[in-house]
Amino acid sequence: AWEICVNIAKAMFRVDLFCSGKVDGEVVLTVQLNLTIHSNNFTVLNFKRRKICPKRKTFCQNLSIPTTSTRVFYISVGVCCAVIFLVAIVLAVMHLHSMKRVELDDSVSDSGSSQGLSQPSTQTTQYLRADTPNNASAVTSYPPLRIEKNDLRSVSLLEAKAKVKDISISRLRVTLRDVLHEGTFGRIFHGVLLDEKDPAKEKQCFVKTVKDHASEVQVTMMLTESCKLRGLHHRNLLPICHVCTEEGEKPMVLLPYMDWGNLKLFLRQCKLAEANNPQAISQQDLVHMAIQIACGMSYLARREVIHKDLASRNCVIDDSMQVKICDNALSRDLFPMDYHCLGDNENRPVRWMALESLLNHDFSSASDVWAFGVTLWELMTLGQTPYVDIDPFEMAAYLKDGYRIAQPINCPDELFAVMACCWALDPEERPKFQQLVQCLTEFHAALGAYV
Repeated sequence: AWEICVNIAKAMFRVDLFCSGKVDGEVVLTVQLNLTIHSNNFTVLNFKRRKICPKRKTFCQNLSIPTTSTRVFYISVGVCCAVIFLVAIVLAVMHLHSMKRVELDDSVSDSGSSQGLSQPSTQTTQYLRADTPNNASAVTSYPPLRIEKNDLRSVSLLEAKAKVKDISISRLRVTLRDVLHEGTFGRIFHGVLLDEKDPAKEKQCFVKTVKDHASEVQVTMMLTESCKLRGLHHRNLLPICHVCTEEGEKPMVLLPYMDWGNLKLFLRQCKLAEANNPQAISQQDLVHMAIQIACGMSYLARREVIHKDLASRNCVIDDSMQVKICDNALSRDLFPMDYHCLGDNENRPVRWMALESLLNHDFSSASDVWAFGVTLWELMTLGQTPYVDIDPFEMAAYLKDGYRIAQPINCPDELFAVMACCWALDPEERPKFQQLVQCLTEFHAALGAYV
């Protein structure tokens, strides 16, 4: 029976029913199929079909139909493409707008420390245009930003390790405790350093290191930038004291420990603190911090050392309100919203940079003075981000037009005048750090007379 079914399945036939095309007509056709398998197994299949034969049209008529339908098809496709294109543009604009809003929110709520410091949820920044003689008039175009390669990237890891070989110590002398601050590839620990001669003696320290997935370039930059203040001795500077660069281990950079840690995070914690909090600080305390930073920068200026990245994030503070300036190693990773790439794959602290640094990559003690003015503004706002709603690519044009961040709330006029002097477009018109120390010291004494 199976073979019979197969043979039947393979038997194929075709019936063609043609129309003459001369007249319109409709007929019902019946096709009868008789199937005999055995003499006693007889099957009859009847197939009925209604056949409609239309009259053929002329040649011109046949051409008009597909031509019209083709035109309609192309018009429909064009309209659909235009609609899709417009929808894509609208979605792109909405996406860019939402990304900018996220960036503004993130810059206000910077990455906090592992101690659970919450950040302000909103921030309103006003701007002033200072009508001083050295401010340029408004123009319609500005010179392009000069892009240069970061010198740190040309240094190899072996060269970086060789520079710190004389202060290298054994990894066994270092014990890591709590994580104080963490970024994408970097960490800062609270560590303990054992005395080389007497292991019973311990000394607290900061330990900067990188995670396992950090690249060789990132490790090299951490070691190189950590040496920025090496060999300098001043009460308001925090240079590295030791490093661990043993093979098979991620390098570690050790710095003296400061109880209250990073100044920017401390300021933001004070902003959120209640009035009865022991860490609540007065305006006189803030001015005293500014004096210490100016003293440290004055020492660097006398030694002809340019910091290039002065900001509250690159300062630390202890429980006696002593402030020390440190290097910017890992700052790009720990405070990513304070750095921006202007098209050359190099993150810069754009909102803290002087105009000549933005346009010509020109750094000097005068550009450090500009950054000090922004740092003073950070102190008086308890860690807010300057120029938070200005596009980093528009900063140079914005500054050249004479616009500056406005006077903070509860900031005395005399103190804001000091900031404004630091933001003069002409570097020669900015005060020296020694002048800033003297001016702030006198202002601090005047505040004390009223307390």
